Amino acid sequence: MLENSTMGLLMISNPVFECYAFYSCILILKMIMMSFLTVLQRFRKKIFISPEDTAISKGGGEVKYDDPDIERVRRAHLNDLENIPIFLITGLLLVASNPPEMIANNLFRIYTFVRIMHTIAYAVIILPQPTRAIFFIAGVVINIIMIIYVILSMHNI
Repeated sequence: MLENSTMGLLMISNPVFECYAFYSCILILKMIMMSFLTVLQRFRKKIFISPEDTAISKGGGEVKYDDPDIERVRRAHLNDLENIPIFLITGLLLVASNPPEMIANNLFRIYTFVRIMHTIAYAVIILPQPTRAIFFIAGVVINIIMIIYVILSMHNI
């Protein structure tokens, strides 16, 4: 069971938790919006995944599973689904470890920025490598920093 002092860390009155909650919400909304970006791309190109979906497009459409533009958006969405949940867990663990406010909040802000930029570089305004790789690696490094901080803050291990 969590101690009262730890429970206090997981409340909006804690500025680190407030910042974590805000940026987590932004990232969750971003993941939801990726579904709509995929749909937008499908309608723009009139390429659908199921035959019945072609009926809702003015002028019809075709069923195709390998359109490079649609697959690019889908891969960006999958990348979010693989990486953002890790942040949501490591960020919450970081909050519970009572980190310095400035460090934690900046990690949350930077992580959110690099994930948004990763999507832009990958699926919206396609930028040449290593742009996307730099954004991806920056996000991974932030998660590793948070994990290391949490491990080092443990006293009973």
